[in-house]
Amino acid sequence: MTAGEASRRTLADELAAGVVALIRERRLEAGAQMDTVRSMAERFAVAVPTMREALRRLEAMGVVVLRHGSGVYVGENVRRSVLPNPHGPLLTSESLVDLLLARSTIEPPIAAMGATVRDPDGVERITETLREAERCLIERNERLWVVNLDFHRAVAQASGNTVLTEVVDSIVLVHAQEQREILRLHGDEGEDFEEHRRIARAVLDGDADEAFRASKEHLEHVIEAIRSRRPDSGR
Repeated sequence: MTAGEASRRTLADELAAGVVALIRERRLEAGAQMDTVRSMAERFAVAVPTMREALRRLEAMGVVVLRHGSGVYVGENVRRSVLPNPHGPLLTSESLVDLLLARSTIEPPIAAMGATVRDPDGVERITETLREAERCLIERNERLWVVNLDFHRAVAQASGNTVLTEVVDSIVLVHAQEQREILRLHGDEGEDFEEHRRIARAVLDGDADEAFRASKEHLEHVIEAIRSRRPDSGR
């Protein structure tokens, strides 16, 4: 990551924190419509694309919702106390692998529980996010990374355990930027989608063992892809 990229990341994170502060200052509730992207860009004295990037990060965390042709709305997670630290350390391949190793310990058992319980709301959300991910792939929509994160949250929701769902949600909320970088480095969006589809099929079929394997192998494949891109990897 170059110094310029780090600077832009810091600005976007600062803007995201500013938007959250604005929502709380105005005491806006989930579903409330906010100012336009252009108005917010003028308020924070930044370019519209920079403002949009900050809002997309908040969208990945469920803090805002961007509706094409409609505007920006407050998301359901705005009142969450666990939010990312805008002054966190810069991303490195080591920190990304650490995050993935943690996820590979936590998520496979949750996927297995999801296949056992198959909470109706979680099952419906899995189907919806997978369908949306396929649309994003076909249309080359940059929202794909957000939808992919929603998929993993949906698998946790299928477990029917609100605490486990909160655990996965918190990982997404605190490490959303890392997740975006992981998806960028992985590179093969089609392969990623097919692995998600395998996890979804196992959960929907009620096959706990396969759900565990599919989730574990998916994360291991991503770890391998990230490690292969390290400067000392020979590539």
